[in-house]
Amino acid sequence: QVQLAESGGGSVQPGGSLRLSCSLSGSIYSLVSMGWYRQGPGNQRELVATVNNGGGTDYADSVKGRFTISRNDIKDTVYLQMNSLKPEDTAIYYCYAAVYTTMRSWDNYWGQGTQVTVPS
Repeated sequence: QVQLAESGGGSVQPGGSLRLSCSLSGSIYSLVSMGWYRQGPGNQRELVATVNNGGGTDYADSVKGRFTISRNDIKDTVYLQMNSLKPEDTAIYYCYAAVYTTMRSWDNYWGQGTQVTVPS
C-alpha cells in the first residue's frame, strides 16, 4: 500500500517562508514523478510544482522564482521550499506521486493535505 506523508504546513506572515516535505512509503516498482498541488478557498485544485524521475521540474507561473521543488531519491521524499509567500498562496497543499506499482501498472497517489495560511 503506497502512502504519502506530508509535513511542514502552517501560518506565516507575507514575505515569509515555509518548507513542505512529503515522504512516500510502500512497495513500488518505480517512481515517475512527485509534486504538489494546492486548493485555495473556492478554487479548483491546481498544479504548483512537479519533479520527474529525470530531475526535470515544472512550476505554475504564479510560483516561479519563489518556490523550489526538490527530491531525495534515496528517501523517496519531495520538498517544496516556498519563499516570499503571499496571501494568495493560502491553500491546502497536496502531495502527489505517480508510480508504477508493477512493470505494467501505474497509478497516482495523494497525501491528505497540509494547510498553508498567509494572512493578508
